[in-house]
Amino acid sequence: MLYYLANFEDLCGPLRLFRYQSFRCGMSLVSAFAVAMLIAPYVIGKLREIKFGQSFRSKDEVGKLADLHSAKKGTPTMGGIIVYASVAMASILFARMNALVFVALFVYTSLSALGFADDYLKISKKNSRGISGKAKLAAQLATAMVALAVLYFSKEYNFITRELWIPFLKHPLVQYMPMAMAALLFYLVIAGSSNAINLTDGVDGLAIGCTISVAMAYAVFTYTAGNAIASEYLFLRMIPGCGELTVVCCALVGASLAFLWYNSHPAEVFMGDTGSLAIGGLVGAIAFMSQQPFTLVIVGGVFVMEALSVIMQVASYKTSKRRIFLMAPVHHHFELKGWAETKVTIRFWIMSLLFALAGLATLKIR
Repeated sequence: MLYYLANFEDLCGPLRLFRYQSFRCGMSLVSAFAVAMLIAPYVIGKLREIKFGQSFRSKDEVGKLADLHSAKKGTPTMGGIIVYASVAMASILFARMNALVFVALFVYTSLSALGFADDYLKISKKNSRGISGKAKLAAQLATAMVALAVLYFSKEYNFITRELWIPFLKHPLVQYMPMAMAALLFYLVIAGSSNAINLTDGVDGLAIGCTISVAMAYAVFTYTAGNAIASEYLFLRMIPGCGELTVVCCALVGASLAFLWYNSHPAEVFMGDTGSLAIGGLVGAIAFMSQQPFTLVIVGGVFVMEALSVIMQVASYKTSKRRIFLMAPVHHHFELKGWAETKVTIRFWIMSLLFALAGLATLKIR
């Protein structure tokens, strides 16, 4: 929105700064951080007032973990509202609206609503079940299909739904994907990322801290894809206007840093599904639209580890009645092994940063 102030630079010279993407990225990050820091105390206070506390599984369900997390009872959830409001505000103000930004915000808004409904059901029913897994997947499918339709019917971005790029190759693996294949890929990226971050959100600061490194990596991917010189040099598909997604990524970094201020151990608020489902969907949509969907497996390595640990645990128990981990997702395994919660979080942050750097290295290794 504020981009158009640059048209009035004759009246006020500094307004020309809004024409520069780098300036708008910086302003997006700073403003998202500032807004989140300002509204967080009010939102947390209101959530406490209406007793929107996190629901935890009983000792019969999770054993020793219930004792380890007993001090967290009563901590308000739905803190993802803070991140959503900050990211949406900063993106609308500083990103130049195009189909890519619209799709990113549409996916983020839709999955924030889904997560909010899930959190609300958990709180009202006073259990940890919420919306059924099938209903969540159906809602994610509907969101993905609407978002894909916007891209498909956009003359400027139709190619995004057709080309399939993978790391280490200079050219697309598939030049013209069938629409069914594109739809399946988009859904898997959004649903996979959304559910993986949701599984990671189990200890104070873990999911949001890893989100920061992933968002920073995708800020680089979207910037290079939207820059004619950088994309040609790195053998990437030039995507006009993709740089505006960098503004969204920077807003996510800023809002996440502010949320981490309140979510660090001991957490004053949890993001809940309102945050984790939605942030995962946003990251997945940006990965798809920047032609880096498979790179997300590398950049989001911690999220992949968490999701795989659950899949492996369930598969092992169903086939052999044996558990691979003391508990899944894997961060709980290390808690039960005796690691302090803060040690689990910081070590996973370190891994997340290393995964993000490894993902960025694929830009040059082609």
